[in-house]
Parts: sequence; C-alpha cells; structure tokens
Amino acid sequence: VQLQASGGGLVQAGGSLRLSCAASGRTFRRMGWFRQAPGKEREFVTAIRWNGDITYYADSVKGRFTISGDNAKNAVYLQMSSLKPEDTAVYYCAAATTSVGSSYLQRVYDYWGQGTEVTVSS
Repeated sequence: VQLQASGGGLVQAGGSLRLSCAASGRTFRRMGWFRQAPGKEREFVTAIRWNGDITYYADSVKGRFTISGDNAKNAVYLQMSSLKPEDTAVYYCAAATTSVGSSYLQRVYDYWGQGTEVTVSS
C-alpha cells in the first residue's frame, strides 16, 4: 500500500493551494489530512468518509479548507484557501481500512503518506 501526497509549496498569506493524495494497493473506508508544524505535535485537519461522503474539519480550518475525493480512484484532495502563516506545516494524508472510531484520531488510520510541505509567508 502506498499513499502519495503532492501539491505543497510556498504561498503568500491569503493565497490558495490544492493538495492531492493518491492511494494504491487496496481500498479504504475513509481518508484524511493531518499536519505537523515545526516544534508541534501532528494534528488533525480534515477527513472524509466514503459512505455518504461525510466530512470533518478542525475548527482552525473550517470555512477555508475543503476536502473532496474520488472513492473509485482512492484519491483525496485538499483545497486550501485564505491561507495563514499558522497553516505552515508538513501535511500528511492518511487512510483507514475501517469506519470504526473517530475520524479525528490518528490511531484509526492505518496508512500514511510521506508528507508534503506547505509554507505560508506573511
């Protein structure tokens, strides 16, 4: 199983970026994005459950970030708008094989991508 994340880069505050993550090797019940800023713990950003396309967002990104995906392609996307310097982090995509447990928790995800770096300049 492989998760390949892409789309990170340098952007000015207020700008936008779109991250992509493609999974291969098996199918998943949900996929999500987490991020880790320098010197901080990795934190939940957003997730999507394929059954009903239910989405979840951290309060810090609600209204600015949008997760979408293609279940058939095992792909998930993160459209980030109105970016702030505090959004600077390495963004990781993750995939879970079950729907058990809260989508906000890292431990429910079985596979992780390598991370893509997002830097927002002020």
